[in-house]
Amino acid sequence: MAREVGKLAAVALRSLRVGRHSDGGGLYLQVTQNGVGDKARSWLFRYSLAGKSREMGLGPLYTLGLAEARAKARELRKQVLDGEDPIAARNTRRQAATVEAVTGMTFQACAEAYINAHQAGWRNPKHAAQWPSTLATYVYPIFGALPVVAIDTGLVMKAVERLWTTKTETASRVRGRIESVLDWAAARGYREGENPARWRGHLENLLPARSKVARVEHHAALPYAEIAAFMAELREQEGVAALALELTILTAARTGEVLGARWDEINLDGLLWMVPAERMKAGKEHRVPLSDAAMRIMKKMAAIRLSDYIFPGQRTSRPLSQMAMLMLLRRMGRGDLTAHGFRSTFSDWCAEQTSFPSEVREMALAHVVGDRVEAAYRRGDMFEKRRALAEAWAHYCDGEEPAESKVVRLAGRAG
Repeated sequence: MAREVGKLAAVALRSLRVGRHSDGGGLYLQVTQNGVGDKARSWLFRYSLAGKSREMGLGPLYTLGLAEARAKARELRKQVLDGEDPIAARNTRRQAATVEAVTGMTFQACAEAYINAHQAGWRNPKHAAQWPSTLATYVYPIFGALPVVAIDTGLVMKAVERLWTTKTETASRVRGRIESVLDWAAARGYREGENPARWRGHLENLLPARSKVARVEHHAALPYAEIAAFMAELREQEGVAALALELTILTAARTGEVLGARWDEINLDGLLWMVPAERMKAGKEHRVPLSDAAMRIMKKMAAIRLSDYIFPGQRTSRPLSQMAMLMLLRRMGRGDLTAHGFRSTFSDWCAEQTSFPSEVREMALAHVVGDRVEAAYRRGDMFEKRRALAEAWAHYCDGEEPAESKVVRLAGRAG
């Protein structure tokens, strides 16, 4: 119940009892018990408009002093005198501020927030670096500074259409990244409606199919008949990159797996390299058998160990650069090849020159074998068969032709 005591005295505000204490002109100080023995004090403004009584909270006493509360109440009385509802006016201002904050969120700000939210889950450093790079190159100059709510089909087309016939793969990735950012913005309430970057049922009607404008680009691979000569030349090269490339070839591993390899993944006594799941494309731990030739590389690197990484870069706290093998190939006059292409060399040799089952080859390449049902029944990883395959491949890389004594069809169950 309100106590009509007239003008409040500033010195007495904290000694007032529980209840509502009037300062006049519709301004009240409300004192309540907060449940822990203390009192909470806050300001209220009471007014009538169109025959209806209303109450409006102004804020706590510790934020709004007596003089400030009186000044605020004076402004509110003026609004009421003009026929304006103070509560409705405040709600309108808040809604306008929210709309301004939302519509002011630019596409670039949304993209940067999306990248920050997701980059911890991107295992491939190259993939993580490509996100901001491609957006900065192809998207931000066109609509990065525009409010994300304003992005429409015309703007998306302006970003990807000019690339579609010349750099189709890049254009496709850019489109997909725009779509992901816009989906994120919609989920966060920064925009509404259909995603203008979606492909199915939308951009597929405006752009030609990728298969119509782009050739499938495979990683340049060396014919397997030339691998022995190449390995002989490679072993004449000096430096860590040459040893890293040789191990890549011998293990048929991906370059990122080799460059990121650490000593705690290696069991020298067991001739085994255990690649953890977080560094594998399929997200599953992968056992790699180390042939005698691969072990020679491991022993060379162990003798000069400078880092936790088997193949450290110039800054030993970081692994060798992704460009190191490519630059090595160029120095060898083999710019026509890629390090990743040697996986195809291995695969072709295995399929055409050996009797090993295709499942062994696919597991050696860390590919997913069969469907989920088949994978559920095949609980092993054919490790011993893959060890025999690794030795056979190493011998072939040394120039030894495959023979039944070296490469034989292995019977028995996987495992």
